[in-house]
Amino acid sequence: MRTSDQFPALDPELIKQRLAPPESKVRLLIDTDTANEIDDQYALAWALLSPDKMTVEAVTSEPFSFAHHREELLNAERAIDEGKAIPEHLVGGFQGWIHRLHKSGTRAADVKFVSAAEGMELSYQEILNVYDKLGMSPDDKVFRGATEYMQTADEPIRSDSVDAIIDLAKSGTETLYIAAMGCVTNIAAALLLAPEIRENIVVIWTSAYPSHAPNCNRPSLNLVQDLHASRLMFDSGVPLIYLPGYHVGAQLKISLPEMEQFVKGKGDMGDYLHHLYTNNPLHTMFAIEDTPRRSWVIWDMIDIAWLINPDWVPTALTSSPILDDELFWKKDETRHLIREAHDVQRDEIFLDFYNKLAEL
Repeated sequence: MRTSDQFPALDPELIKQRLAPPESKVRLLIDTDTANEIDDQYALAWALLSPDKMTVEAVTSEPFSFAHHREELLNAERAIDEGKAIPEHLVGGFQGWIHRLHKSGTRAADVKFVSAAEGMELSYQEILNVYDKLGMSPDDKVFRGATEYMQTADEPIRSDSVDAIIDLAKSGTETLYIAAMGCVTNIAAALLLAPEIRENIVVIWTSAYPSHAPNCNRPSLNLVQDLHASRLMFDSGVPLIYLPGYHVGAQLKISLPEMEQFVKGKGDMGDYLHHLYTNNPLHTMFAIEDTPRRSWVIWDMIDIAWLINPDWVPTALTSSPILDDELFWKKDETRHLIREAHDVQRDEIFLDFYNKLAEL
């Protein structure tokens, strides 16, 4: 089925209206892979602590898995063991990764990767944990999502999360904003099952490189896990606020001294976020050394930042890019509009976050 058949073009004026920065409090659904690393918990807590700017009507759990890296990691290790050059496409991330693992006494086969289904369930439980740390009730607001990724471009994965997205999109008189903080399998399924909801929603998604960048988007976990769903975000015509992770969201770094001074001791939530920072699961997976002196990117806060104050995440309208077979962007100025970020006001974002934690 062609995308144009499933998703006829929306009225360009409606798209422009939906893509305009919000001027008042919004209805929000957060779609998140909360247990993937540590950034989702910061973003979710910040949203829940910002009731003057948004009403979080639901939180849906996404699948996640790094298992797609397993074979490439094993291939890099195999080349080293055989005294051969690491294949060119693995030089860089995998070369550094395997050397760090070996330095720590770990073999590639010892690295544990959760499945997509396990990732979704871990994320579901972590969403509940964030609510608990904030002393808030998650009743009737938290939903399990897809347990696998889309296998074809037109076969949606049904889940409670998909039903929640569709139900909320069709209810109320105000636009439903959906903050996507991971792969977009749940949102893609909702669009395939109920394409009419495009008129009632705005998707805010952080992933990959800017649409004008020459880089291959393969390093983006949010994009590469479910390529069918990722392409659908750009091809379906759904009003999309695209917040590139690399170059843009990557500026949202925080250091251990900042965590110690501004986050630790700020209620159960602040102490838990500090615990996550100092017990980051990706430090172990990627064998990262000297962690006390390193910063960490809190990527997903960019979604919430744009909703709280769009000036903190400068954006512009541009044509929706095409994701080609090699995962590079191709531009076609005749395609529908999206809104894309090109910068962040890092300090203003964290200051607001710190202030709201302090109120706890």
